[in-house]
Amino acid sequence: MKKFLAVRIFNILVTLFVIATVTFFLMKLLPGSPFDEEKLADLSDEARMEFYARYGLDQPVYVQYAKYMGNLVQGDLGISYYYKGQKVESLISGRIGPSALLGVQATILGVSIGLILGMIAAFRHNTAWDFFTMFIAVIGVAIPNFVFAALLQYYVGLKWGILPVAFWESYDSSILPTIALSMMVIALIARFMRNEMLEVLQQDYILTARSKGLSQMKVIIRHTLRNSMIPILTILGPIVVSLLTGSLVIENIFGIPGIGSLFVDSIKVNDYTTIMGLTIFYSTFYILTVLVVDLLYGIVDPRIRIAGSKG
Repeated sequence: MKKFLAVRIFNILVTLFVIATVTFFLMKLLPGSPFDEEKLADLSDEARMEFYARYGLDQPVYVQYAKYMGNLVQGDLGISYYYKGQKVESLISGRIGPSALLGVQATILGVSIGLILGMIAAFRHNTAWDFFTMFIAVIGVAIPNFVFAALLQYYVGLKWGILPVAFWESYDSSILPTIALSMMVIALIARFMRNEMLEVLQQDYILTARSKGLSQMKVIIRHTLRNSMIPILTILGPIVVSLLTGSLVIENIFGIPGIGSLFVDSIKVNDYTTIMGLTIFYSTFYILTVLVVDLLYGIVDPRIRIAGSKG
């Protein structure tokens, strides 16, 4: 296990180094400027040079890169060009609360409903329940989450007046965006769980357990559910990606002050340091999620942990 973690941590550091390097130079190649060039043109040459020096932009690119990577190692993501004087890590920490709440709620809601629908569809194979679950799965995958968001805003918010349609004023403001984000998760989990359970239910050990007189519930808990959950872990990574990318749009639609809306706003104003910081943040979060999923494999199925320790 120690060797496994050491190798994975090394790979994570190398991956983040590559991502930070590529992102840095891509930002340098982009056209446009994070500053109001018209106003800067009105300044004297001395004042303009002093302004650029404040952000280290008067130095060669390789010097800027070396300083940026040195600061990054210390956890310093730099100073925002647009949000004057604010550090990028402060901007992220100030916006992460709403995004974390949406992500956690959407994951719990999506996984819970998806597992239940998938199990019902498998145990009621080729019935109305099965067809209903597959319909939900197809709709959830085919329709983008921003379409669900617009429908929820119109019907639940505007037409029926049940919940607020925008802005982050109370907990109620998180319900509609959570539902919109969770639709893709529900669809993926339900379809995958159904297929896995149908396969597991045909295994000899399941038939043996039933022949021994075990109740349906015991068969589900002891054998079917656990063995079906192992492949489900493989799609947690894509689910995290769908939630991260989905939050970029959903937060802007509902006017939520999260890191997703911060990312989009930063792109609009060419705030390069904030874009780089958020890219590294998202990448780190995704990579750590994949690591946690790999560790969960060993918890759910000890055979994987044993095989890994032998390797």
